[in-house]
Amino acid sequence: MKRAFFGRNGWGRGGRGTGGGQADGCRACWDGCSLDALAPGTTCRIRRLMGCGPVRQRLLDLGIRPEREVTVVRAAPLLDPIELRVGDSFIVIRRREAAQIEVEDV
Repeated sequence: MKRAFFGRNGWGRGGRGTGGGQADGCRACWDGCSLDALAPGTTCRIRRLMGCGPVRQRLLDLGIRPEREVTVVRAAPLLDPIELRVGDSFIVIRRREAAQIEVEDV
């Protein structure tokens, strides 16, 4: 049976458990990398949102949607929060929220 595009396992293609995960010291974007593991200055494309409930809705309301390009502008000295550039907007989100955003190379 096919998974729905708007399934409960995340927004976008596939669902949870399709492989991937984070490598230690992920500096560049690779298949299955989450947004919180990227270094400042990295540009990538959002693949899917894995969150649910109000956190996911907040990310969607901020314009963080699949197929959008995002640039990590900077990270706070203690790693939380991180600043993103989404289109013409600059958005600051927590690392735990960024961990729920799967990204891929542009």
